[in-house]
Amino acid sequence: MGALTPAVLGDLIDLDPLPEFLLLGTGPGLRQPPRAFVRALEARGVGVEAMDSRAAARAWGVLRAEERWIVAALLPL
Repeated sequence: MGALTPAVLGDLIDLDPLPEFLLLGTGPGLRQPPRAFVRALEARGVGVEAMDSRAAARAWGVLRAEERWIVAALLPL
């Protein structure tokens, strides 16, 4: 996770309108993303919610059913 930068997300956070937040699935267990990564996204107005990838996938379904404008990056299990 140390090499995680906003650049690795490509166009994912360049949407218009901006997503409310990024669901970050960190694989089989929760790992906190680097603070610099979170700060960089928050500076652009995008929040970061980190959780294990299974939880992130479940949250994706619930939040999209609520028509929330979000994006996700899920690391493999």
